[in-house]
Amino acid sequence: MFRSRFSIIFLFNLALGLSVLSQPAISSEESYMPKPYIQIEHPEWSRDAVIYQINTRQFTPEGTFDAAAEQLPRLKELGVDILWFMPLQEIGKKHRKGKLGSPYSIRDYYSVNPEFGDMDSLKRFINKAHDLDMYVILDWVANHTAWDNPLLEQHPDWYQHDWKGALHSPRWTDWSDVITLDYSKPGLRRYMTDAMKFWVTEVGIDGFRCDVAGFVPVDFWNNVRAELDAIRPVFMLAEWETRDLHARAFDATYAWSWHDTLHNIATGKADVGSLGIFHYTDENSWPKDAMRLLFISNHDKNSWDGTQLEMFGDALESAIVLSFVSRGIPMIYNGQEAGDSKSLAFFDKDPIDWQAHPLSGLYQRLIKLKKNNNALWNGQWGASMIQVANSSPAEVFSFVRKNGVNKVFAAFNFSAKPQKVSFTDDLYPGSYRDFSNGESITISKGDALDMPAWSYRVFTQ
Repeated sequence: MFRSRFSIIFLFNLALGLSVLSQPAISSEESYMPKPYIQIEHPEWSRDAVIYQINTRQFTPEGTFDAAAEQLPRLKELGVDILWFMPLQEIGKKHRKGKLGSPYSIRDYYSVNPEFGDMDSLKRFINKAHDLDMYVILDWVANHTAWDNPLLEQHPDWYQHDWKGALHSPRWTDWSDVITLDYSKPGLRRYMTDAMKFWVTEVGIDGFRCDVAGFVPVDFWNNVRAELDAIRPVFMLAEWETRDLHARAFDATYAWSWHDTLHNIATGKADVGSLGIFHYTDENSWPKDAMRLLFISNHDKNSWDGTQLEMFGDALESAIVLSFVSRGIPMIYNGQEAGDSKSLAFFDKDPIDWQAHPLSGLYQRLIKLKKNNNALWNGQWGASMIQVANSSPAEVFSFVRKNGVNKVFAAFNFSAKPQKVSFTDDLYPGSYRDFSNGESITISKGDALDMPAWSYRVFTQ
C-alpha cells in the first residue's frame, strides 16, 4: 500500500515538473511589447471620406440605376466619396411586406432587382462613379434570406430551426419576411464569401455595409475581409457597435449611442454631460484607428422614427456640424441635403421631394472643411478630441482637435437658452478662421463667447 501510494505521488510530481518545464519563458522582452489591436489596413481613400447612403427606390422618381447615375455630378459637387447602396438584389415574394417588399429580404444574392434596372446599368453607375473618384459599397444581408430564396430548397440545413424543428425569423423581431441562416455550417460560409467576392471581382463593388453584423459570427467576417483584401483593398462598414469587429474585419462601425445621446439632448432628456460619457468611453476603450459612423439620419431612423427635423428640432444644424468635426466618419442619408421633408415609405414607392435647401450648402462647406483640415480626418489619420472645460458644462460642449499642422476649436450650445461661455485651459487660444463667416479672429485666454440657443462656433487654423 505504501509503495503504491509513493509511486502515485512520484508520478504526479514528475508530471507536474514536466508541465512546468514545458511552459514557455515569460521574461522575453517581446512579451511586453504593445501590439496594435487593429490588424487590417484601411484603404487610403477612406482617410477623409464622407459616406452617402442611397435608397435606390426613393432616390429618383424613376428609382433606377440609370436615373441615379444622372445625380453623380451633383453628389461629386456636394463632396461625398463613398456611395452606399441599400441592397440591390431581387426581393422575395413569399411573406413580402408591402407591395414592393423590403430590400433586406434577399431572394438571390447574385441577382439584380429588376425594379432598379439590370446588371449592365448597375455597372454603368459604378464605372461613372469611379471616373469621378467616388467609391461604391453594397449593403450586404448575411444573417437571413427571403423565404423563397432557392438556398432553402438546396440546403435546408443552412437555416436555423427552432425547438420544434421549424424555420424562424430572427428571434425577438417582427421581421416576418425573412428566415435566419445558420453559420455553424461551413458550406454556408463558403457560399456567402464567394457571393461577396463576386460583387467585388465581377461587378466592381468597393466594399460592403453589413446589415446587423453582430448577428453573424466575428470569425466569419474576419475571413471575409482577408479574402476580399486579397483581391483589392475594400472598405467595410458594420451595422453594429462593438470593438471586436474592428480588429480584423471592419473599418467602421455604427455609433448608435452617439446618435441616441445627441437625440436625448435635443429633446431635453439629457444634458451635455452625456456627450462627455460617450467620448469618455470612445477615447479610453476604443482603438484610435477605429472609425465610428456618425449620422443624424439613415433609412431606419427616417422611416420609423421621423425626419431629421422631427428628431432634432432646433438642435439640427448644430448636430450636423458636430457629426463632421467630431472624431468619427460622417454619413449623409439621401434627402438630408434637401431638408429631409418626409419619412419615406419602406416597402413601397415614395420618392424623395428634392428641393433647394440651405442644408445642401452647409454639407458642402462641412465636407470641404473636413478635407482641407487633416485634424478632422478619419481613424488614425485624424486628431483626437481634447475636452476644453467651460463655464456652462451642462449646456455647452467644447473641444479641440489638434495635430502638428491643423487645429480646430469647437463649441456647441445644446440648450434652449443663450449662454455666455468662458473657457478655463490654455489649449483653445489662438488665431483662427471662423467657419460660419470665413472671417479671421483671435481668441485670447479669458475671452468669452456669446452663444445663442442651439448654436455652434467652429474655429479653424
